[in-house]
Amino acid sequence: MANRVRPIRKEICLTEQEEQIIKSKMAELGTHNFGSYARKMLIDGYIINVDYTELRKLCAAVSKIGSNINQIVYRMKTTGNFYAEDIAELHAGMAQVNDALRGRLKEETKWEGKAARISKKNREVLND
Repeated sequence: MANRVRPIRKEICLTEQEEQIIKSKMAELGTHNFGSYARKMLIDGYIINVDYTELRKLCAAVSKIGSNINQIVYRMKTTGNFYAEDIAELHAGMAQVNDALRGRLKEETKWEGKAARISKKNREVLND
């Protein structure tokens, strides 16, 4: 063992379901050597940690704007001093802002859909 290229040994414990998930991933890659697969994933695998703090703040600000618009519209309706075109313009503007935010959020979270599908597949294997 002293002459081995990799003398340090690491062990992990798995459930049968976890082992099935790993085997299915290995099969997708076309590898049968667990040691090579584990080394590659542990060394080259990456962690995705996305900070959505600013995007959440932006969404909260837009939500407040929408609330303010609704209050203005309510006051306009209760006092009777308004034009229907003005209200329609406010709603159209808010819809544009919301659509832009949704588009941006969708762009930011594209990878999450893929990760969710992988996670769902893993849960299905665990539940079988």
